[in-house]
Amino acid sequence: MSQPLVLTTTVEGVTTLTLNHPRRLNGWTAAMLGALTDALRSAHLDADTAAVVLTGTGAYYSAGVNLGATLRLQHPRTLHAMIAARNQALFDAFIDLDKPIIVAVNGPAIGAPVTSATLCDAVVATESATFLTPFARLGITPEGCSSVMFEALMGATVARRMLGPEAWRPTATEACAVGLIDEVVEEDALLHRAQALARARVETGRTFRGGFDRETLKAVNARESVALATAFLSAPFLQGQMRFLWSKKKRQTAAMFAALWATSPAWRLLL
Repeated sequence: MSQPLVLTTTVEGVTTLTLNHPRRLNGWTAAMLGALTDALRSAHLDADTAAVVLTGTGAYYSAGVNLGATLRLQHPRTLHAMIAARNQALFDAFIDLDKPIIVAVNGPAIGAPVTSATLCDAVVATESATFLTPFARLGITPEGCSSVMFEALMGATVARRMLGPEAWRPTATEACAVGLIDEVVEEDALLHRAQALARARVETGRTFRGGFDRETLKAVNARESVALATAFLSAPFLQGQMRFLWSKKKRQTAAMFAALWATSPAWRLLL
């Protein structure tokens, strides 16, 4: 790409980070994850940044983590540790940011882009936004502190609907009604509203939704990251990914998952 994967602009103390790979629906590939984590850490250290807005370009906010593009065939213990460390580092970048961060969801959001948004001070969205966390359907465990945050924000019943096999995908209006997000705005007003909220929160400083504190969320993130790595290396998940990628004619990546699945009975003893 000729442009950065994350665009950065700062106006009057508000730094806007824009996910910038619309051709891939702003999916969180390894490169995008690296760029986003670096951008959040830079904002954390930047003296000219008093607050942050995170949004996306194009029709999607983000289609989520591209699993095939983030995993590589290697020793299972190394792979397990890598998955846990990368997942923990991603969400810790949100949790560690000591400046208010507002998420402006410009379209559908899937998986980690949804859970990471709940770690921010506020979430506003356009009417075209939807929110999907299909972890149970994929055979993996909740991440981004959603195992505790979703229930705190929406109650146990709604949390189960989103995190369980139903994988309920609320619209922006529905998400606002149950407490997942804070506001629904017109598309042309999204950035203006998010930036106004960011400026208004500078005086109050960083806050966490659901009544959580930073230390609690970091502990939950660490625990979830290990569980997620274990789920990623489970036989049902590996087999499911192999079949999905083969159906999409991504033969090389499918072969990697096939190799992991076929050898999993032997190497699982090494974890």
